[in-house]
Amino acid sequence: HNKLKQRGVSMAAAHSTVALIEEEASEDPWDLPELKDSGTPWSGEQNTGGKVLRVLVSVGKLLLLLCFLYMFICSLDILSSAFQLVGGKAAGDIFQDNSVLANPLAGLVIGVLVTLLVQSSSTSSSIVVSMVSSGLLTVQLAVPIIMGTNIGTSVTNTLVAMTQAGDRSTFRRAFAGATVHDFFNWLSVLVLLPLEVATGYLYIITKLIIDSFNIQSGEAPALLNVITDPLTEAIIQLDQSVISGIATGDPEARNRSLIKTWCKTFTNTTLMNVTVPGPENCTSPSLCWEDGNLTYTLKNVSETYNIEKCKHLFVGVALSDLAVGLILLALSLLVLCSCLILIVKLLNSMLRGQVAMVIKKILNTDFPFPFGWVTGYIAILVGAGMTFIVQSSSVFTSAITPLVGIGVISIERAYPLSLGANIGTTTTAILAAMASPGETLGNALQIALVHFLFNISGIILWYPIPFTRIPIRLAKGLGNITASYRWFAGVYILACFFVLPLGIFALSMAGWEALVGVGVPLVVLLVVAAVINVLQRRRPGWLPALLRSWDFLPLWAHSLEPWDRVVTVLAAKCCCCCKCCQVAPDDPEELGDECCTEPEGKTQEAGTYDNPSMSEEEEEAERVRKMELKILNSSRL
Repeated sequence: HNKLKQRGVSMAAAHSTVALIEEEASEDPWDLPELKDSGTPWSGEQNTGGKVLRVLVSVGKLLLLLCFLYMFICSLDILSSAFQLVGGKAAGDIFQDNSVLANPLAGLVIGVLVTLLVQSSSTSSSIVVSMVSSGLLTVQLAVPIIMGTNIGTSVTNTLVAMTQAGDRSTFRRAFAGATVHDFFNWLSVLVLLPLEVATGYLYIITKLIIDSFNIQSGEAPALLNVITDPLTEAIIQLDQSVISGIATGDPEARNRSLIKTWCKTFTNTTLMNVTVPGPENCTSPSLCWEDGNLTYTLKNVSETYNIEKCKHLFVGVALSDLAVGLILLALSLLVLCSCLILIVKLLNSMLRGQVAMVIKKILNTDFPFPFGWVTGYIAILVGAGMTFIVQSSSVFTSAITPLVGIGVISIERAYPLSLGANIGTTTTAILAAMASPGETLGNALQIALVHFLFNISGIILWYPIPFTRIPIRLAKGLGNITASYRWFAGVYILACFFVLPLGIFALSMAGWEALVGVGVPLVVLLVVAAVINVLQRRRPGWLPALLRSWDFLPLWAHSLEPWDRVVTVLAAKCCCCCKCCQVAPDDPEELGDECCTEPEGKTQEAGTYDNPSMSEEEEEAERVRKMELKILNSSRL
């Protein structure tokens, strides 16, 4: 509707130019909206019973909000398990090719794709740790993979933002609040990966830290998992060692199911006689003897006895891992979207009037001068602390995305909270690495410290100086685009998390010649286009007359409007086809052109009128407006 209003402004000749300028200047789409209190004021309650009822309703809403938030977090955990069942073994296969991982760009893309497959950066990181611990992968080769896991984990909150596409202004803020995390990760990799390849500074610094401190093994605390595990483990439990076993080349792991069947086992190790192919396979010459054609030796043999089965819904079911994963994927997405919608509605109901003003002031107000700069760093610490509590950056960033959408948290405040989430998830990984055995503790901890130092380096690059907070500006620009063309959000997700990584992976596999020959011209073209865009806005006089605008290019090459018309027409045809399919075959009157044409007089009911004095641009805007109204009417029907 905002788009229709903007297009209708040019057709309303009665409005003065001064009023139009004042109206546009007074409206900033990024201003936090006022959440008006539509209920009765506390002082307006006539009796004590009404006030008691209001308090009980508020407490009930708070309990419902906590319940929905709990279900939301559990659904994210189940979603991660579902993705592991669907693509976990494929993820283990991807990690097996060590020659591929030797290419830094291929390692980066593998980290992105594997994290997308399992929807858990901690799972993909644990695979990397197990490979380094077993000697199949060096720490230097693991650094780009860890950077890739940082990118892959940021897709979850971007998908969560898609559920708020119903309202343009809400979707603008929610999508920008989610993608500010994406832009930070991509820009950090763009700068730090070449720096690491050239200097190896992340490896060198973490190696010095590991060698300088006598770190003892510890145990990672299970904070929020204590609350969520009873529900999630009653639904599904996975054997995480299977994916690691496939990645490390264990042939038995490939035939095992990811679904955990036995929760209590007993392993007994005994010294017994075993046959070996020849004397060279004996444990020692003194413990080796021959009996006829057989060679025997004494060897420790471990046997595992199953004691008690797990108690979850999918124990012993006659379904494959893929089938169980698809079932859980559908159910978890349904619960996740439902909980998110209900959370947003409850927040809109609760955050009104004075309550909304207080929360907004607490979250978005800076400290007084000269300590205003401290506020952002406190937000980083808050984000790190909250992520440490929930033990998942995806959960925390996905939880604040609807708050950004409804206008409780600004983009400028969501940015440091997301940076803190990146740090919080690495501290959890550090504690988990400290639980490793003594012989593998050093390498496991070094990889966790690489992840931590990478995020700290990114914050140093893109936060301390306000001018360097480029992710905020990029996220706002993308939010403006997706508010006008909501289909572009899907294009962004597919391009950034699938097409671009796969393209880079294919070029890196083709060799450095292909990568440089294709990649360098594209990067140079993008940099030149970005510089020209900046100069067009700020210093157009520095450019030749031809480059002061992109009008010399075809319209489809510098505007989304032609693509929007294509998408609009395709969507209209799809809606018409769906409508025609729903018409009964014995209604011949309804099977004519009415399925895909606007009934006579409907456009005038919607407030549009034909005007023979319109210019070509106004007629084009009117046609697009009618098409959008046609889609709206079709969807309502």
